Amino acid sequence: MTMPQRHWWHELNTWEPEMALAFYGRTLGWHFEPLPLPDGTAYWIASKDGKTVGGVFELTAPDYEGVPTHWMTYLSVANMREAENQTHEAGGEVMRPPVLIPGVGTVAVMSDASGAMIGLIEPTAKHALTMTH
Repeated sequence: MTMPQRHWWHELNTWEPEMALAFYGRTLGWHFEPLPLPDGTAYWIASKDGKTVGGVFELTAPDYEGVPTHWMTYLSVANMREAENQTHEAGGEVMRPPVLIPGVGTVAVMSDASGAMIGLIEPTAKHALTMTH
């Protein structure tokens, strides 16, 4: 019997991040730290009781036009570059290229051969140790 993926990341992709931050802050007691991504995209790290619980990504036009607000789960991989290569070889596609989220890891969005989307994360060593999952 194999063990389930040990580390993963949850990310809310939303057109209205301020509303989301207020909602999840009030309903779940989450705290948010802004962390602009290297390309300048707005991002927030969510935490609860001092533990990282996920992130909030701002959807912007024209790149994400037509994409509804949604939660994305990221499964862990040991090597993002290898995961990209395997995705292509298995008939999938890289939908959002890998991007480094400082203190968290490298995340990317892929689609499988049938078109289903899944997020992948290569967590930093520190982040992998602090995940509660």
